[in-house]
Amino acid sequence: MQAKLDELIKAARAEIAQAHSPNDILNLKAQYLGKKSVLNSLYSELRSLNPEDRPAFGQKLNDARIQIEGFLFEQEKSLKLKAWEQKSQVSGIDLSMPGIIRQRGGLHPLTIIQREIEDTFMAMGFEIAEGFDIEDEFHNFDALNTPEDHPSRNLADTFYLDNGFLLRTQTSTVQVRVMESYKPPIRIISPGRCYRNDKPDPSHSPVFSQVEALVVDEGISLSDLVDTLQHFASIMFGGKVRSRIRPHFFPFTEPSAEMDISCVNCGGTGCRVCKNSGWLEMGGAGMVDPNVFQILGIDAEKYSGFAFGLGIERIAMLKYHIPDMRILFENDLRMLRQFS
Repeated sequence: MQAKLDELIKAARAEIAQAHSPNDILNLKAQYLGKKSVLNSLYSELRSLNPEDRPAFGQKLNDARIQIEGFLFEQEKSLKLKAWEQKSQVSGIDLSMPGIIRQRGGLHPLTIIQREIEDTFMAMGFEIAEGFDIEDEFHNFDALNTPEDHPSRNLADTFYLDNGFLLRTQTSTVQVRVMESYKPPIRIISPGRCYRNDKPDPSHSPVFSQVEALVVDEGISLSDLVDTLQHFASIMFGGKVRSRIRPHFFPFTEPSAEMDISCVNCGGTGCRVCKNSGWLEMGGAGMVDPNVFQILGIDAEKYSGFAFGLGIERIAMLKYHIPDMRILFENDLRMLRQFS
């Protein structure tokens, strides 16, 4: 049995030395170390030996396996080295030289702003809710008290798909689905992409990012909305910024308002950015219309709430003094490197 083992090691060494490819190495590994290999069959012959001889011969079998594994490892290492040398000669590149140092990337400014917004609202006790980019008319319009003849439902404003589906025009759709699925109290924000049939210009894009907030609970008032917006503005733009709301109209809020902040460029004294008004428009807001609660099965006599929506691109442009929204989508490395 010892002679058979010595012959096996000798044959393995010779045959492995003749291997010319990784595939040869795999085949030889199966031949000499696999389940059906000669070496593996020798383990079963241990039973024919005297009990006192088995430990010594078992150790020899293990040593033989280690030797064959070493032969395979060294030959595989040699083959890889030869392949590397051949590749270096063909390409003309010295693979031992240091490579080109690639510049480290960074987050896109819109990603930075969105994360800051999320952190700000989470610190105020809000949760993040996400929804679908493709929605139906009920969740995008009907549930938000939008009449059928409203301009926003026109083909000139909305991207319609087949079978009554569309690309959402606002992340208010997430608010609808949350109110459908959960009972008050509700305190969520819903950041995400929106789609409207707008011609690209310095302040408009057919694809843009928006974050909307919704609070529904007992005793929620307009003053809660104003305080929340002012706190958000002071966190995002500094403690000196002031905010105000102006009367407006939205189908899903009553009363409705527009939120402005004092110009972050001139501090409210008047400049080109704010068109000498001292104020910058931020987004729409208001108290949730009782009709919306009724559509979604929420008791409007018991609960009240507020909602508002802010453009993430708008905030990024103001915070980083970017004059044209299209710059955010052009992937110009000269601009993006400023945020890496």
